[in-house]
Amino acid sequence: MSREQLIEMARREVENFQANKIDLAPDVYRVPTSLYVDPARWQLEVDRVFKRLPLALGFSCELREPGSYRALEVMGTPVLLTRGDDGEVRAFVNMCSHRGAIVAAEGSGQARGFKCPYHAWTYDLEGKLVSVFDAKNFGEFDRSCYGLTALPAAERAGLIWVTLTPGLDVDVDDFLAGYDSVLGDLDFAGCHVVGRQYLDGPNWKVAYDGYRDLYHIPILHKDSFGPDSAYQPDFYAFGSHVRMVSPRGYGRLADLPEDQWDMNALVGGVWTIFPNISIAAFDAGGTVYMVSQMFPGKSPGESFTIQNFLHTLPPNEEQAGKVAPMMAFLHRVVGEEDYGTGLRLQKALRTGAKDHNLFGRNEGGGQLFHRWIEALVTTEDKDLPALVANGIGG
Repeated sequence: MSREQLIEMARREVENFQANKIDLAPDVYRVPTSLYVDPARWQLEVDRVFKRLPLALGFSCELREPGSYRALEVMGTPVLLTRGDDGEVRAFVNMCSHRGAIVAAEGSGQARGFKCPYHAWTYDLEGKLVSVFDAKNFGEFDRSCYGLTALPAAERAGLIWVTLTPGLDVDVDDFLAGYDSVLGDLDFAGCHVVGRQYLDGPNWKVAYDGYRDLYHIPILHKDSFGPDSAYQPDFYAFGSHVRMVSPRGYGRLADLPEDQWDMNALVGGVWTIFPNISIAAFDAGGTVYMVSQMFPGKSPGESFTIQNFLHTLPPNEEQAGKVAPMMAFLHRVVGEEDYGTGLRLQKALRTGAKDHNLFGRNEGGGQLFHRWIEALVTTEDKDLPALVANGIGG
């Protein structure tokens, strides 16, 4: 994104700060509470949202060099990310074509190829089957048809995007709707992964509602972030993705000429990537980003979150001394305050005592989240590219 576009958004926030206002959605929005607890609806969301859209599963800085890889499991799908000798990032189902064994153990590292631990079939970084143990006695077959199963993958804004359904390739640029140009200013590609921790949480939408909600911060987080925290956001939508900023955070720019507006101020706020990622920045001797990846769990009442911590500077002992307490603090805040509240909220939703939840005019980011879910679960595969390219309107 050009500085001019960032300036334009900042200019809007300064105007709202001076007018003591925020941009509001046209109306209050209602979401049936049954959509949070119904097993059939939950499965439809898993299949039509998480299994069809590009998901940001990794970071370019984890796979800096050819031969670097990361193996992880995503909602029951074993995934292998690699960077080939040609510099391209690829993704595969982490599954041997012989009898289905996991080829690479979960984790990351450097490799020239991957040898199945069951029968030693070997694959290169591009997923090609290059060696069969005891090939003479195994028998003849077309090896070119038995490489690792590729998953659609792309690299944008320092993030690695993967679609979990083989062959279902939604155009990642249509999906991002220009948002990658904004995310590019965070410079994830130049960062360093300095920590990773895990949390269990409530229903994935209950959890994600909190990530697009600043309204609760001075209430629920009054003892952690403080009762004076900015809670009135404006939001900027790029397709299904939202950047949230508070006019209060731009007050200090009001008396400065625009050529003195620094980049840290221009790229501030909370960034969310549909359907499951939130990004927040903290100061720890350089910027530390907490990139939260939240996934549905094994049932409607469960979710699983990976908190990734990326530092703009190479790690050292001094930084580690600052990052470790920050990680512990954020694990507690999200785990006990956000997800603890969400788990209790979810129990109440299951009673059916209220037939809908409300999202106010000041909760436009949450409204957009649910409108996109509704559009996706009612869209068939053949119509998905058009929906992603054209948006939901309104």
